[in-house]
Amino acid sequence: MPSPPIKKNRQRSRNKKINELTNSKDKKFYLEFKGSRSQYKEIKFYFDNLSSNLVISGLRFSYNRNKATLGGYLNPGRKSIVKKETHLMTRKQAKIRIKNWKVMIKRYREKGYSYPTISRIKKQIIMIVSNNKKLKN
Repeated sequence: MPSPPIKKNRQRSRNKKINELTNSKDKKFYLEFKGSRSQYKEIKFYFDNLSSNLVISGLRFSYNRNKATLGGYLNPGRKSIVKKETHLMTRKQAKIRIKNWKVMIKRYREKGYSYPTISRIKKQIIMIVSNNKKLKN
């Protein structure tokens, strides 16, 4: 059974996109850049040494990550949060926190920490209490 007919305009559009992708290496485009000379050299290096598809995918990833961070639904640096909460903690402080863990959960949730992050903090505090050594994370 033959495949359903595709509208000619859609077929032309697909062919045009395929031709643009295959012929894009033949054209040169110029971009305006506002920044320092060293930044310009670094960007030029990447454009010269990477394929345009890699550069575009990297820029797309960076843009989406920045948008997520600014939007508040990406919180990078979970390990740094754990270190921030535990790196100067004494054994005595750790014992008090474990003893009052339900209160600590409430405080960590008020700070906006997720439950997996709170669990990692607890794991680190237990290590401090048990043998006064910290996890290597």
